[in-house]
Amino acid sequence: MKAIEILFPVFFMMFLGWLSHRRGWVTAEQNEGAKSLVFNILFPLLVFHVLVKAELSTNFIYEILFLDVAWILVYLIGKSIANPISGRYARLAPFLLMTCEGGSVALPLYIALVGAKHAVNIITFDVAGILINFGLVPALIMRQTSRDVSFLPLAKRIISAPFIIAVVVGIVVNLLGLYQWLAENGLNNIYDGTMDMAMSPIASIILFTLGYGFHLRTGQLKPLLTLTLVRLMLCGTIVIGFLLLFPGLMKVKIFFVGVLLYFACPTGFPVPLQIESLCNDEDDKSFMSAFISIFILVAMIVYTLITLFLV
Repeated sequence: MKAIEILFPVFFMMFLGWLSHRRGWVTAEQNEGAKSLVFNILFPLLVFHVLVKAELSTNFIYEILFLDVAWILVYLIGKSIANPISGRYARLAPFLLMTCEGGSVALPLYIALVGAKHAVNIITFDVAGILINFGLVPALIMRQTSRDVSFLPLAKRIISAPFIIAVVVGIVVNLLGLYQWLAENGLNNIYDGTMDMAMSPIASIILFTLGYGFHLRTGQLKPLLTLTLVRLMLCGTIVIGFLLLFPGLMKVKIFFVGVLLYFACPTGFPVPLQIESLCNDEDDKSFMSAFISIFILVAMIVYTLITLFLV
């Protein structure tokens, strides 16, 4: 029942976006404006906030390094098999295989299972995804959409991106202990309240825009199911990697549950918006939305199984 309580709002916002498109309540230009708001302003604030409050332990660093290497390998594997498994959606497939949605799906489900004090486990995984989504993905997209891109302009664009600035500043603020200083001086509530207000619309807007582009077609079923199977196998391999590289942590049930739940979740919600420039038509956008929807169902199933057998 708890899974339904958490995930029903996710489906509702996607349905609202789909209905708004069908009824003409929101124009394509307005939908694009909402995406621009999220990616240029709100998401960088979220990235900054997560890093400011993260616990930068040794395990934190090792987990991030492992996951970033793993996601890069997932991309390379996906790129090598994209044509046979996804057909006309081959240019989208490798990106849809990478990263998991922590903040809007994995984190609330995990907190419902083990409590907020253990949320750092999911946040650690998400930091690795942030580096991929807002560092590697834009670079790859630029290389694919631009015929002649020299290194310096590419590097300048990546470094000056709001997300990368947010990562750098967030880590610096963390290391300087400025959040602790705010707490010691009774100012942290002002900071937290401001950031909560800024970040609260993010998930709703992204889900709305995903639903806006959702129009499932019969021809999508085979590549959708094939790509789903491939993602499940690759994410399962990452879980095995955790068992081999972090055996001590994986013996702790709370951490083990977090790993299982996180890698059953859908592709990070920023990904479909990041790779829209690779879409040729509405059918491509619909495919991405349908793929996200399938993994929201997968997350619900895994959450239910964990609740029944592991918690």
